[in-house]
Amino acid sequence: MIDLKTKLSFKEQARLIQKAIQTDTPLKDYLKAKGLGYDDLRYEAYANDLGFDTPYTRIEDLVQKKLGVPAVSFFSGAGGLDIGFEYAGFDNLAAVEYNGVFAQTLRHNFPGKVVIGPPDHSGDMKERESVAKMLIDKADITAPFEGVFHGGPPCQPFSIASAQRFTKDGDNYKRRGFEDDEKGDLLFDYVWMIEKFRPRVFVIENVPGFAELDGGEGLSKAITRLTRKGYKVAKPRVLNAADFGVPQNRHRVLVVGVRDAEEFSYPIPNATPTACFGVFARSLEGQRNHDTREHGAESIERYMRLGYGQRDHLGRVDRLNPFLPSKTVIAGGTKGGGRSHLHPYIPRTISVRECARVQTFPDSYVFTGPAARQFTQVGNAVPPMLAFKLASRIADLFFR
Repeated sequence: MIDLKTKLSFKEQARLIQKAIQTDTPLKDYLKAKGLGYDDLRYEAYANDLGFDTPYTRIEDLVQKKLGVPAVSFFSGAGGLDIGFEYAGFDNLAAVEYNGVFAQTLRHNFPGKVVIGPPDHSGDMKERESVAKMLIDKADITAPFEGVFHGGPPCQPFSIASAQRFTKDGDNYKRRGFEDDEKGDLLFDYVWMIEKFRPRVFVIENVPGFAELDGGEGLSKAITRLTRKGYKVAKPRVLNAADFGVPQNRHRVLVVGVRDAEEFSYPIPNATPTACFGVFARSLEGQRNHDTREHGAESIERYMRLGYGQRDHLGRVDRLNPFLPSKTVIAGGTKGGGRSHLHPYIPRTISVRECARVQTFPDSYVFTGPAARQFTQVGNAVPPMLAFKLASRIADLFFR
């Protein structure tokens, strides 16, 4: 737990903050003059005597032996699915990603993998034939592909959180789903790729709204097409990542299809969800992507009075409760602006690295680009631990 002896007293902190407000001086200057930083600040209320100890396993501790089974990712983002499949023993041969910053992150962390994306290629799945040719020429992908295709078509057209960012009078207020001109048809570009290369197993991942929108007609059409191609497709299922070792409530819908085998059965959830206590108990010394925001005195004055789980409505941020799974890490828009939560022990927003730990990215994984784009990468990703549990289940059923 937090050691309050290392913190300012609450009275001293309150006086310091009021002085900064009254003199219109940046709080960081007052802290620096006293040899302090934002991590020396405290909340008014803590609960140190709950005695709660939740099992927390880092994905770095679960690396499996190589299976000799290839995998290809589509709509790869920052690589959450790629990490999970790699740690489960699969060989990630290629990734397809249209966002230049995301593609840069993939190249940085997977130097031996073919990344089809900017600046060498658009990475746009709407250019089906071009992407397929790159997979054949650069990664030696052939049909039938005796491995796994996995991917999540961009989720914004199907996302409730995305819809809430727009005004009621705007065209985008309601989730547009498959009617979205730019992203709604990408599912069928992915289906086309599956039909062309016929992977042994395919995975489709998205937000729950993906399966619900349009009365489920779009997804049903995709499943019907793939069933006619000889795939046994398991019924779509919504999983909460917190039930699979991720210290965060994050719901995703999964669809898994298999060629020449029995139907896939989903992994069994843990008996209890994973709290985020273990994330914030670990040292951050020497970590990349750990620049913290220097909040103004007015913001800290509001934050420091919040209890566990309470929201600052002006800043629209929540203080995390360490004894529960974290609230969902929010990605923000495609141009950045991801919003993080408040640290459970320190009255500041959590850093990119802390968000990445909540998402279960390994500490060795580096996010490139400006900070706002780093938050977007982390918030858009499939939690690697959830991907690992899914990949391990696929390996056990079809490749071991």
